[in-house]
Amino acid sequence: MHWSMNTLPLPPYVELGVHSLSGLLWTLLLLFLWHCYRIGSDLPIPGHTHAGKLKSGSRRSMMSRGGSCAGTKCSARSKLSRSDQITPFISMETEEDEEQGQGYLTPVLSHALFPAQASAEAKKLYAALQEYAKRYSWVGMGRIHKGLREQVRLNDHSAIQKPHLFFLPDVPSVPFFPRDAHRHDIEVLEANYSVILAEFKAVYQRGIDPKLGWTCLGPKGQAVFPLYSAGVCVAGNCRSCPCTYRTLLSLRTFISSNSLGSAGFWLLGPGATLGSSYGPTNTRLRCHLGLQTPPSCELVVGGEPQCWSEGHCLLVDDSFLHTVSHKGPPDAGPRVILSVDLWHPNVAAAERQALDFMFSPDL
Repeated sequence: MHWSMNTLPLPPYVELGVHSLSGLLWTLLLLFLWHCYRIGSDLPIPGHTHAGKLKSGSRRSMMSRGGSCAGTKCSARSKLSRSDQITPFISMETEEDEEQGQGYLTPVLSHALFPAQASAEAKKLYAALQEYAKRYSWVGMGRIHKGLREQVRLNDHSAIQKPHLFFLPDVPSVPFFPRDAHRHDIEVLEANYSVILAEFKAVYQRGIDPKLGWTCLGPKGQAVFPLYSAGVCVAGNCRSCPCTYRTLLSLRTFISSNSLGSAGFWLLGPGATLGSSYGPTNTRLRCHLGLQTPPSCELVVGGEPQCWSEGHCLLVDDSFLHTVSHKGPPDAGPRVILSVDLWHPNVAAAERQALDFMFSPDL
């Protein structure tokens, strides 16, 4: 565009004899403005460019530098201009992906795809995670997604800790946790010890019978009176133990809405031993409130032995290899505990909500 000096609104400095200097300054100013305009038109505006959708100015820059484009699939995608290469983005979504409603997967799928050799259970959990993220958000789901991708290597974990259903990575774990990990819930359970023991004795005196709500697990006095089973309230048993039921509801970290959580009275008769086993996940801790603990009863978790104490709680990570034994005499009576599943203290609130959805009893 040609600019004429006659069109410039020159200031009234002609009488002072500085016409040439004024004209030079105005010319430099116009050249500077024109240069800024060209630079601004070629660079993408931060925050205004959608991933996979380039602005018209960027398209012109790419076509002039890198090659030709055919429709929406550009053959010069790998030849982005230097300014485009510097711009950080996760991945480019096409318009077809958005039309299919898959755009919400981009933040996770850009890092690593879900392994095709994963088990059917892992694929089912991954589908549940996708549905959760579609309804809510991927925010805070990084560890869960990583854990599902690594399910195929679950057997490669050390023999001391090997949960068989789901392993959440980057969670600090020890066989036994200190009381401070769940101080409130432990204090609530221990404060209600006498009431809980009285309700257990009432149901125990009626007899151990499946028709009365008991589940018999073995020939040597192994039995369970469940209050919650795999995240489902056993209504009849809870009515038999109303105070214990209300105590469970008052706990802040009780897992009561997914299949990873259970609660109930666990009996182990004299001479019985439960062989080495692993729990299903490391996202929970199992809290044992001792109700009746005869001598010679022992719990070994991850190679560390512990004994129960009446009226006191133990916090156990049962994803470690563990064994339970009652080596007391026949007249010692059964070992009785109230077992309650609590969230691991290092599982965040968003992760708990997602796990509730993924392991919902209805799925």
